[in-house]
Amino acid sequence: MRISSLLGALGAAGMLLLAVGTATAANRHVDIVNKTGMSIKHFYASTTGTDDWEEDILGRDVIENGETFDINIDDGSGACRYDFKAVFENGQSLVRNNINVCQISTFTYTR
Repeated sequence: MRISSLLGALGAAGMLLLAVGTATAANRHVDIVNKTGMSIKHFYASTTGTDDWEEDILGRDVIENGETFDINIDDGSGACRYDFKAVFENGQSLVRNNINVCQISTFTYTR
């Protein structure tokens, strides 16, 4: 009888760990949609509250007007809230703060 109780408790603990692991493994892929009339040459995402934009996520890619680009925002920190910065072909930039990438799957830049 004690072995079955122990196995039941271990099973319940395992299910709890699985649920916690699933919550922290939220999908952080976001489709960035460009509806600005200009090309996005550089795109940055950093956890909200930091002052460093890190590297350009696009690298050599460009998001042309009317295009959608899938970006994996996950930086390994487990964070859900990020600031986005898009830099356009004319050098101007748009910053959008406090985007919850665990709750959205698409973010659209418009002018």
